[in-house]
Amino acid sequence: MSGRKLEPFTVFSIIGVGLAVLCCAIPFWMIISGSFTSESELATTGYSLFPDFDFTAYEMIFTGPAVLDAYLASVFITVVGSALSLAVTSGLSWVIARRVPGISRPLTVFSYLPMLFSGGLVPLYLLVTQYLHLQNSYFSVILPLLVMPFLVFVQVSAFRQLPESIFESAKIDGAGELRMFFTIALPLSKPILAVVGLFYAVHYWNDWFMALLFIDDVHKFPLPLVLQNLISNISFTQMLPQLAETATPVYQLRLALTTVAIGPILLAYPFAQRYFVKGITLGATKG
Repeated sequence: MSGRKLEPFTVFSIIGVGLAVLCCAIPFWMIISGSFTSESELATTGYSLFPDFDFTAYEMIFTGPAVLDAYLASVFITVVGSALSLAVTSGLSWVIARRVPGISRPLTVFSYLPMLFSGGLVPLYLLVTQYLHLQNSYFSVILPLLVMPFLVFVQVSAFRQLPESIFESAKIDGAGELRMFFTIALPLSKPILAVVGLFYAVHYWNDWFMALLFIDDVHKFPLPLVLQNLISNISFTQMLPQLAETATPVYQLRLALTTVAIGPILLAYPFAQRYFVKGITLGATKG
C-alpha cells in the first residue's frame, strides 16, 4: 500500500510550524546554555549552543536560604492566589452570565469599570496598609490581583455557551443556582477553567511590584522580587570601579536568574495544554 501523498499546503504548514518552533526554542536554549557558560567565555566568544558547564552562577544563587525562601513564597502566592482568583472569577462570571435581575447588571458594570479606570496607587496603598493591615503579608500581593476583568468576561462568554436546556431540566428536577453551578457549569467548563487558572498563575508568579510595595521583610520576598534586587545590585556594583574589578559573573548570573525564574511556571503549561486551545476558543466566541 503506497503512502499517502502530502499536499503542498500540509508541507508548507509543517515547514512554517517547524520554523516557528525553532524561533522560540533557540533563544530559550541560548539562555540556558549561557547560564552554564563561564563569564570569561561569554565575554570572549559570546553565546553558544554548547556550554562549557560552569556552575558558578548557580552556586552563587543557591548559596544560603534566600532563594529557597523566595521559592516557597512564590509558590504560596501563586497557588493560593490562583485558587482564590479562579473561585471569585468563576462565581462572578456565573452570576453575570445567568442575567439574574437586579444583580447581574450592577456586577457587569462593576467588572467593566476597572478596565477603563484605575483608583490609583496611593489609594491602593492606603487601603492595603491602613485599613486592611496586610503589610508584610502574602495576601497584600494576592488581593490586589484577585480579579482580572478581562478574564471575567472570557469566562462569562464560556458560561453562556453552555446548553440552556441542561439548566432548564435541572430546574425542573429542583436544582437551584448553586447546585447547577457546582454540578453542571463547572464540570462542563474545565477547558476555560484551566486557561483562566493558568493566566492567573503566570500573573502571580511573575509579579514583583505588589511585593515591592507591601512587603518589607526580606524573608518573605517572592522570587521575582529577589531576582530583581539581585540584578539591580549587580548592575550597580558594575558602575563602581572599586567593585567592578571583582570576579562577579554578571552576564552568567543574569542568565541563570532568568532560567531559575521561568523554569517552574514553564512546567505548568503541559498540564493545561490539552485544555488551552479549546478553552481560548470557547471563551473567545460571543455567547
